[in-house]
Amino acid sequence: MFITIRQWASFLCPDWRFITLKKPRIEELTPFRGLAFLAIVMQHSLAEYIYRADILPADSIMLMFIYHLTRFGTPTFVFLSAVLLFYNYEQKLHYPSFIRKRFGDIYVPFILWTLVYWLSVRLTMYTNWLDAGTWKSLVRELFAPQAGYHLWFIIMVFQFYLLFPLFRRIAIQIKNRLKKMDCKQQNRIVFAILLISGLAYGYLLYLSYYRMGQWAVTPGIGQTLLNHRTSIFVMYIFYFILGAVCAFMLDRFRSVMVKILPWNALLSILLFVYLAYDVLRGSGDTMNLNISTYLKPTTFVLILSQMFLIYGILHLISVKSKFYKLFTWIGRYSFGGYLVHALVIYWISFFTRPLQLAGYHLGFTLLTFALTAVFSLFISYGLSRLPFSRYLVGLGRRRITTTKLDKIEPGMKAPATNSLTE
Repeated sequence: MFITIRQWASFLCPDWRFITLKKPRIEELTPFRGLAFLAIVMQHSLAEYIYRADILPADSIMLMFIYHLTRFGTPTFVFLSAVLLFYNYEQKLHYPSFIRKRFGDIYVPFILWTLVYWLSVRLTMYTNWLDAGTWKSLVRELFAPQAGYHLWFIIMVFQFYLLFPLFRRIAIQIKNRLKKMDCKQQNRIVFAILLISGLAYGYLLYLSYYRMGQWAVTPGIGQTLLNHRTSIFVMYIFYFILGAVCAFMLDRFRSVMVKILPWNALLSILLFVYLAYDVLRGSGDTMNLNISTYLKPTTFVLILSQMFLIYGILHLISVKSKFYKLFTWIGRYSFGGYLVHALVIYWISFFTRPLQLAGYHLGFTLLTFALTAVFSLFISYGLSRLPFSRYLVGLGRRRITTTKLDKIEPGMKAPATNSLTE
């Protein structure tokens, strides 16, 4: 006779109904988040130098190459958020508590850091605090961040949280239908879904990059949405769909990423060369990185290739290796680091902007990247030790409340959690 998990729990503890069995943790996601965070820090660090008037062509070209190596950063956060949302909430979703937790862990830090960045700019310039326009600018920061330019991502990803019940319902209906099919049929259907949605998404990016700027729209809400389309969730929807596929077909997704690794590495190199050439061809005296914006079909293909390449490599690396442990630690504190990193770059710029750096822009970019990454992560780590840290960096101690039997021994600490994607 086979003994079920519930029978074992009932034997060990009559109150087995209080025990919550959670899915195993997807180990590769946290170091992947760490790599994505470092990619974003690198992009923002080089943006501080690549447009300076005294930069030499050699430095400009090298920074452009680095820029294309790190294109996967922001879309990866969307993908990882989707994986964990669909993975953790497949069985049950209580929307009020779900959105309340996301509001406290993500949107409240966004509001607080928006205020910090707004004050940082206002205190370094003449500001008439009695002028109504001053306070209107603060309100605008909550919808279209300028001082904290990177905070637009929080506004965008929170739209996915608000609409998650709808996405979840659609995904579960598709999964239930797939259960009735054999493995080969499932693979064909999922591939067709990804292909069709990928082509549709690519066409949307084509319209955004080549056509939407020419559309004549009546001033109003339509014009506002068009001008701020980079902050609308639809422009990143494919990464969310891909995350759902990864969550529901995790083992097969891992297997495919490993199988295509050699060919995908070659594809990444070819796309990297093509996009770098495209930027060089379209730039004048100053390198125009906007040619490789996220919302461009060719950049989208490069990002997918880079994401698949990194995922496959991470799955092959031992979780006990020092590399894995280091990037797992970085990923754990990456959300707080993301919130603060632009402020660190802002501080560094006070020292670097007055300098003449002709011939040294590459070196100063790498130095700025290293200092920003280290200081941002340690600031995030330090803030996570404080009371109410979830409202500062979305990071706090996990409280164990799933069972009456759970006890924390003296000196034992609950692990920290990263609220952006967990």
